[in-house]
Amino acid sequence: MEGVGGDGTSTATAALNQRRHEVSKLFQYYLDKSTPHALYRWIGTFLLMCLYALRVYYVQGFYIVTYGLGIYILNLLIGFLSPLVDPELEPTDGPLLPTKGSDEFKPFIRRLPEFKFWYAITKAFCVAFVMTFFSMFDVPVFWPILLCYWLVLFVLTMKRQIMHMIKYKYIPFNIGKQKYRGKKPASSASSPRAD
Repeated sequence: MEGVGGDGTSTATAALNQRRHEVSKLFQYYLDKSTPHALYRWIGTFLLMCLYALRVYYVQGFYIVTYGLGIYILNLLIGFLSPLVDPELEPTDGPLLPTKGSDEFKPFIRRLPEFKFWYAITKAFCVAFVMTFFSMFDVPVFWPILLCYWLVLFVLTMKRQIMHMIKYKYIPFNIGKQKYRGKKPASSASSPRAD
C-alpha cells in the first residue's frame, strides 16, 4: 500500500518539476531575446517603477518598503559604477596604464554588468510591488525623515564614488564606439604666416 501512494506522489512531483523546468526555460528564452534591446528593457522598468510609485501614492503607505528598495538600488548602482578590479583593493607594483605598444589595452569592465543591473532592479521593483499588497509590510513611519536620510546617504556614497573615479582616472560610461580621427596635419597646428 505504501508503495502505491509513494509512487503517485513521486509522479506528481516529477510532473511539477518538469513543468517548472519548462517555464524556467521559456522565461530564460525571452530574457535572452531581450538582451540586445537595452532601451526597451529600461523603458519597461521605468513603467514598472511608475506603477510602483502610483501604488505607493494611492495607498499612502509602504514607506519602509520603498526605503529598502532605495537602499538596494543604491547598492546596485555602486556595483554598476565600480570597476571589476578595484585598484584600491589590489595594489599593483607597476603602472596601471599601458606604457608600450605591446601592452594590452584593458577597457573599463564593470563589477555589475548592465544587463544584471537592469535585471536586479526590475526584480526588486516587482518584489516591492507585490509587498504592497500585504499589510504586514506597511509599518507606520514619518516618511520625510526616511527620505532625508536616504538623500544624505546617496550624496555621501556618490561623492565617495566620484572621488574614486577621479583618483583612478576611469569613466564608467562610454558613448558609442571610439573613432580614429587620424593625425592632424602639421600646417593646421601652426599659426598662419603673415607675408
